[in-house]
Amino acid sequence: MKKSTTFPKEKIEILLLEGVHPAALKLFKENGYSNIEVVQGAADRKSLKEKIKNVHLLGIRSKTQVDDEIISHGKRLLGIGAFCIGTNQIDMDSAVNHGVAVFNSPFSNTRSVAELVIAHCINLMRRLFEKSEAAHKGQWLKDSSNSYEVRGKTLGIIGYGHIGSQVSILAENLGMKVIFFDIEPKLPLGNATAVKTLDDLLRKSDIVTLHVPGSGGTKNLLNESRIAKMKSGAHLINLSRGDVVDLNAVRKALEKKQLAGFACDVFPVEPTNNQEQFQSPVQGLSNVILTPHIGGSTVEAQENIGVDVAGKLISFLETGSSTGSLSVPALSLPVQADAHRLLHIHANVPGVLGEINSALSKLNVNILGQYLKTNNQIGYVVLDVDKKTSARAMDELKKVKNTIRVRELY
Repeated sequence: MKKSTTFPKEKIEILLLEGVHPAALKLFKENGYSNIEVVQGAADRKSLKEKIKNVHLLGIRSKTQVDDEIISHGKRLLGIGAFCIGTNQIDMDSAVNHGVAVFNSPFSNTRSVAELVIAHCINLMRRLFEKSEAAHKGQWLKDSSNSYEVRGKTLGIIGYGHIGSQVSILAENLGMKVIFFDIEPKLPLGNATAVKTLDDLLRKSDIVTLHVPGSGGTKNLLNESRIAKMKSGAHLINLSRGDVVDLNAVRKALEKKQLAGFACDVFPVEPTNNQEQFQSPVQGLSNVILTPHIGGSTVEAQENIGVDVAGKLISFLETGSSTGSLSVPALSLPVQADAHRLLHIHANVPGVLGEINSALSKLNVNILGQYLKTNNQIGYVVLDVDKKTSARAMDELKKVKNTIRVRELY
């Protein structure tokens, strides 16, 4: 059961950038949202700053940078949908402070990324791209030297989360031995084995693949000194974040034959569109596969992401449910019949909930249901109140100290 929002759906403005999959647009329209602008590329900063003033929902992928200034200009902004895995492009502290719900889709493209990792394992070990490029130039490189099967080789996975564990399963099915390192204890799948240290993994692996988040702790995780600890002639794959591998160090290792091959899909600096020139320190080297951030770019993955993120945004608009949000405390909410639903986001300081209840009590408001969730910075209160509640209730809630945002849902 879904309630109709008090605010007319046709007046809710939605901006979808970077070619978000049509499945998202379709889902919004099926749910009654018609005021939607779709932009195929990333909006330039000036344009986004202007557009965001009237936007209620913003949908982006990985290229659009949504910083504090952009969020501050979004006076009506209720939610941001990151139609991808990462949210590094969004100032999360600003989203929290402004009570803007941020949603992403951390699991919808894991299979696509995992399959590409396995493809890179085979392509690097067989040096397929070199031989293909030579054939295109008329050269016939029929030679088995430096060409190996992946069966029986050791794959080292750094980061054993949703993608890393799927890579593990696929690799084992190819007959590979799988070891992994994670900073948190993880249950091994199949015959995979956890190693105690990153250095231990680097020494033992024929192929190393990274699946870690972007953070201060993972920047240049594989630097010159760590790459030097890898098995001589090993291969390296990075489909995680652009700054977790020192590409200049990789180039040195490739030139010295310390590394036999490298595949990379993410880079510290990436073009904002298909017309902008791409440059990288590892260009022009043999047995190096460079792809333009397409790990999750399959038709299936993009459709799944479109449906997943759009669904979360619609649920937040229509029920107040914040399940899956990275900025607003997660609440999974039932729909209350014959009631008004009020949403209150506030700074997480003592006394706010008491002040909310006191304000409503003075107006003789009958509370039918109350839901509260907090994180370190903010609290999220959802109030289901009697339909006879005076319109003054909203005004009183806005006066509560440390209030960030108040919304009447229905």
